[in-house]
Amino acid sequence: MATNRTSKSSASNRTSRKHASTTAKDRDAIGFLMAQHREVEDLFKQFEKFGEDGPLDEKEPIVRMACEKLTVHATIEEEIFYPAAREVDGVDSLLNEAEVEHATAKELIAELDSMDADDELFSATFTVLSEYIKHHVKEEEGELFPKLRNSHMDLDKLGEALAAHADELMAAEPEMR
Repeated sequence: MATNRTSKSSASNRTSRKHASTTAKDRDAIGFLMAQHREVEDLFKQFEKFGEDGPLDEKEPIVRMACEKLTVHATIEEEIFYPAAREVDGVDSLLNEAEVEHATAKELIAELDSMDADDELFSATFTVLSEYIKHHVKEEEGELFPKLRNSHMDLDKLGEALAAHADELMAAEPEMR
């Protein structure tokens, strides 16, 4: 990802602090994932405040941080959370849909990673990604999470695994994610 490190620092510092607090207290898997949802939603709101013609040097670090967080989030869901959730009856169709949504989100993130902030479609692509993620979050929190909360899953143990893997991914070199 071609990112200007100096312009990224303020957004990165704000969200890194939030990430550290998330992993420290939200060990329940659903609470942890929902806290990550709120972090990304906050980034979407910051971006929206600038509007379509807002300053690129302010918008770009928000986009880069959101993409990084979304990549980590999707990875821990796909590698840990979704496989564990498949043990619960009646959620396979929701998980299948979530995986398809992840694939599309990853395509948009890859497009953003290959773009410069001054690309004509940069803001539009991020706006579409944010709308897509908001829809995905609504379905997860409104349909999937309630079913899982009422299941036999050990959400505390699963939350610890999610937090540990998220920390590993955030500490890894960006190329490793």
